[in-house]
Amino acid sequence: MPTLEWIGKDKVVNHHLEVPYRVLEEQYTYNAEQSENMIIRGDNLEALKALLPRYEGRVKCIYIDPPYNTGNEGWVYNDNVNDPRIKKWLGEVVGREGEDLSRHDKWLCMMYPRLELLQRLLAEDGVIFISIGDDENASLKMICNDIFGEKNFVDTIIWQKIYTVKNSAQYFSGMHDYIMVFAKSKENFRRNLFPRTAEIDSSYTNPDNDPRGVWTTNAIQARNYYAQGSYEIVSPTGKVFLPPAGTYWRVSQEHFRELNADNRIWWGLDGKSVPRIKKFLSEAKQGVVPTTFWSYKDAGQNADAKQEIRKIFADEQEIFTTPKPTRLIERILQIASNPDSIILDSFAGPGTTAHAVLNMNKADGGHCRFILVEMMDYAESITAERVKRVIDGYGEGKNAVEGTGGDFTFYDLGPVLLLPNGNLNEDVGAAKIREYVYFMETKAPIEPDKEDEPYYMGVHLDSAYYFYYERDSLTTLSRDFLGSITTKAGRYTIYADQCTLSQAELERWHITFKKIPRDISKL
Repeated sequence: MPTLEWIGKDKVVNHHLEVPYRVLEEQYTYNAEQSENMIIRGDNLEALKALLPRYEGRVKCIYIDPPYNTGNEGWVYNDNVNDPRIKKWLGEVVGREGEDLSRHDKWLCMMYPRLELLQRLLAEDGVIFISIGDDENASLKMICNDIFGEKNFVDTIIWQKIYTVKNSAQYFSGMHDYIMVFAKSKENFRRNLFPRTAEIDSSYTNPDNDPRGVWTTNAIQARNYYAQGSYEIVSPTGKVFLPPAGTYWRVSQEHFRELNADNRIWWGLDGKSVPRIKKFLSEAKQGVVPTTFWSYKDAGQNADAKQEIRKIFADEQEIFTTPKPTRLIERILQIASNPDSIILDSFAGPGTTAHAVLNMNKADGGHCRFILVEMMDYAESITAERVKRVIDGYGEGKNAVEGTGGDFTFYDLGPVLLLPNGNLNEDVGAAKIREYVYFMETKAPIEPDKEDEPYYMGVHLDSAYYFYYERDSLTTLSRDFLGSITTKAGRYTIYADQCTLSQAELERWHITFKKIPRDISKL
């Protein structure tokens, strides 16, 4: 498979493994005591790493709208990467050669480790949708082939983002963007159908008063060769039809006779037309197969997105210049989510993805959860504020929009869990350390606390896990500690500062001792 090379690639292809694991610090919960919806303020590379212990392999649908690399200097991930945070990151990861990178090299260096972590977060039946323009469309396809696997490419959608022609365009008036679609495992991905609309069903009529109801017709000829598809058809009026040159009847002569006997062949009102097969609405799929062209009429356009933002923030100043319309994200969710799916957007911008999730939950009674990540200063003032207004309702009078209901918890990225010297950062707190350790052992979320076993983390595949840790004292795996264990399991993995049990005792009681912090794996 062809691969893409660029300056700095060798420094970033495995960089996601070196990203420090930071804990998430809860700031507040809106409209509830607890919420599974999350808005995270911080660099999305570190935020995605922080999500792994709880969400690796659990996210059903990811939508991201990364920078298109068009020359815009107004964003932190701009083409020349002039923001100090990204320049600092490039200097640390790529080194001195990062000073000479082209804007395409920088964009690829920025995107690659983020896509690596997004791939890990996807469920086995999950799928990612990535908005992109022409500048990096080809490059994005190649690095996604590398990360997700070429066989897991699903399709590229063309979205009509503008419907008015710009006569001032130098060459062509651009009217579309792309949405690239990759699955975690294409063979496990099952897309949903779009709901049928009155416009689609309006093509069904019943000119012959068939008791089976309204119908439309499909052509009986096709260009694909069919060995039994070349024969004469005689109409009720005696007119003879042969398949046009280069085509064949798509059904055998015997099957055609069966269809005709069942009044499933339409010969036109005069009985002389080329036969067509009747397709009844009552027998049609209860949905519509998605296409790769999305008209602005169905998925919204740029102007719709800006109008949405203005309505939500009333007469406030222009606060975000490149939002996506809610209808576009809703269309993606219709295809790729279930009523209880986890939806992730790690380039959250003004929070459109959360808006779409809340709209859909209200419409269908579902319980989809959203996770947004935004590193810019507006993560709270715009991203979270929009979600609050959508939840509560916004606008006045005839322009009022009813609230969707819902809730979320707002987080900041906290300190690293493992210090550079390999020791635990004890300021993180025992609960978050235990959650991390259990995930590293099992790739599963930690179980609820047990009052009678304060160091218990959970049972996985008949093995019980304990993290015997105290910040201010030395812990010892001893016979006394074993006496406090009440959970029955086939094996035990126990972390402690030291162990006084002999190797024979460990083997007899099926215990694996792991020393803190030496044996804590690095994520």
